[in-house]
Amino acid sequence: MGILQIIVVIGILLLLVKPMGTYLFHVFSNEPNRTDKWFSRIEKGIYSLIGLKKRDRMSWKKYAMSFILTNIVLVAFSYIFLRLQRGLPLNPNGIGGMEQTLSFNTVISFMTNTNLQHYSGETGLSYFSQMAVITMMMFTSAASGFSVAVAFVRGITGQKSVGNFFEDFVKAHIRVFIPLALLVTLVLVGLQVPQTLKSTLEVATLEGQTGQIAIGPVASLESIKHLGTNGGGFFGANSAHPFENPSPLTNVIEMLSMWLLPASLPYMFGLFAKNKRQGWVIFTAMMTLFVLLLSLNFYAESKGNPVINAMGIDSSQGSMEGKEVRFGIPQSSLFTAVTTAATTGSVNNMHDTQTPLGGITPLALMMLNNVFGGKGVGLINMLMYAILGVFLCGLMVGRTPEFLGRKIEAREMKLIAIAILAHPLIILVPTAGAFLTDLGKGAITNPGFHGLSQVLYEYVSSAANNGSGFEGLADNTSFWNITTGIVMLLGRYISMIAMLAVAGSLLRKKPVPETIGTFRTDNHLFTGILIVTVLIIGALTFLPVIVLGPIAEYLTLG
Repeated sequence: MGILQIIVVIGILLLLVKPMGTYLFHVFSNEPNRTDKWFSRIEKGIYSLIGLKKRDRMSWKKYAMSFILTNIVLVAFSYIFLRLQRGLPLNPNGIGGMEQTLSFNTVISFMTNTNLQHYSGETGLSYFSQMAVITMMMFTSAASGFSVAVAFVRGITGQKSVGNFFEDFVKAHIRVFIPLALLVTLVLVGLQVPQTLKSTLEVATLEGQTGQIAIGPVASLESIKHLGTNGGGFFGANSAHPFENPSPLTNVIEMLSMWLLPASLPYMFGLFAKNKRQGWVIFTAMMTLFVLLLSLNFYAESKGNPVINAMGIDSSQGSMEGKEVRFGIPQSSLFTAVTTAATTGSVNNMHDTQTPLGGITPLALMMLNNVFGGKGVGLINMLMYAILGVFLCGLMVGRTPEFLGRKIEAREMKLIAIAILAHPLIILVPTAGAFLTDLGKGAITNPGFHGLSQVLYEYVSSAANNGSGFEGLADNTSFWNITTGIVMLLGRYISMIAMLAVAGSLLRKKPVPETIGTFRTDNHLFTGILIVTVLIIGALTFLPVIVLGPIAEYLTLG
């Protein structure tokens, strides 16, 4: 039954990928289509308001600069709101301003689509901050990433230009995220997820004692948190909290919400490339890697903890420590894989309590940083590996590599090398540095191999812009707030800017006609090459530290 549950959810996703990918293509193709009659008037009003009547084409540099400057402005306003939230409206519980390093970490976290939380939402933020800062940045960070992905696709598929950032930014909001968020919010409210501005409830317990239950505008945050692959949570327990995720049905809705858009982008890419098979190659590679790592997690968690098994305690239901009984092993394992493959960071179980082998799955999915990915990041990174695979094959046969009719030369490979090497660098260097100072080691609550995994997970999650964590780490300190904030910035912007530069470079090149010697990138052979390329690069960079952490812990458990 557990495997059947997983197959059903994957089957629903497969049915939705083509229609959603087609819709996204119509939204961002900038050609007249049926969606115009619903949204064009609203968009024209916004364009007029912000002075964007002409919507001229941008170079990749101007596109990247517009993206960065927009993010800087949003970060500045959000930081001010968090610091001054005590005196701002919609604060019925009288929550004070957020500490400065925590404010820095929080605004960077949400603007980079990471949503790493070193605070507990119900006690650390006012309703105003939850909506005007957190929910707002969930929309804008997702729309920013989506826009860059679309620009990259336009560049490598030989469109007229990479587009106009502000036009893409507005369209992502008006035609994608806001309509879907409204729909999912209404569904979640109908399924008993709270949506209110009332203050904390005062209740009486069965023993006659009084207590408090935190509520608030939960459903609206939940919808965009998953649709935007943002992560985080209104409550500290995240999607394990019954108000955020009350039933197996809401669990499936939340998984599909965070999975559908990233999974549909490869099909959109195929439509831009005028070759749907190109899109299916990327999707197949993503899904193959996903299923392999999901299987590892499901197997390990179903087997249970070997230490508990050795004690003679019945663990026939698997390792249920840190998991909700309303989800069980299947929906917990699937949620774990989806949230890290889609770099969402929302969790319905505590990853820190997973078995050592099971914990490899979320780590590996974030380390690979291209298995579906967040809003556009997964597609960008998988196409980066596709170009690398073509380049390596070209070297082996002694001809200039080509991808989608354009030659891959030194400039493109240098930029791709920067993007590939930056990811392990910003993970492994801070991880090692954390063990060289008491500021880092002092946060570890579980010494030994698991302590290494706790520190490693924190920086992997930050670099992959995921946001989930091994919650045994005491990370709300100036050291962790600042270092993870820097890693999140580098993890978000280095690869995105580098790949925009690749798109701009390829866009300037003249198409090369296909010949009998052209290496095809739309068949099963290239799918296998792409998967192997991803696995080899991932193993070369991260296998040693995986051995020192989860694998060593597993071996010590016998």
